[in-house]
Amino acid sequence: MPTPKKHLFHIYKHTNLVFTNITLSVNTFHINDIDCSVNPNKCFKMKHYNILIVDDEQRYAIMLANRLKLRGLACKVCFDGRTAIDTLENVFFPWVILDLRLPDRYGSEVLSQIKTISPETQVIILTGHGTDKDRQQCMDLGAHSFMNKPLDIDRLLAIMARIKKKPS
Repeated sequence: MPTPKKHLFHIYKHTNLVFTNITLSVNTFHINDIDCSVNPNKCFKMKHYNILIVDDEQRYAIMLANRLKLRGLACKVCFDGRTAIDTLENVFFPWVILDLRLPDRYGSEVLSQIKTISPETQVIILTGHGTDKDRQQCMDLGAHSFMNKPLDIDRLLAIMARIKKKPS
């Protein structure tokens, strides 16, 4: 039986960071197995966590996932609300980064479903079009934070670290 091919993509040749096992389908993008051994100081210390990124802007979502992976976080990306809900019904994610405007439904509707399926999941709303009313509605539905695009990655990681340190 032939061995399945591994797709290797050298992201930064000067640092030899390599992503392996890349799967791309219409609604989901997933990257596994980041090798941070070249520069372990760049890896974020919450490596065991998974983050679900839900955003219809595919390039932006993949770029965000790659930036988080460079810090040692395992990410999965969905490009619409239905795929995100289906994913969360089968896999637990401690973190969801959720865009407010999705092609098939509004982010607050997805947020409400996420909190029904997995109340302990921390949801961070990320939007380029949110209003104060949207912010209040999302916070009332259980979002932890409401952030505007373009995202400040260091601020996001600081929020995640603060949530992680809170006593249960």
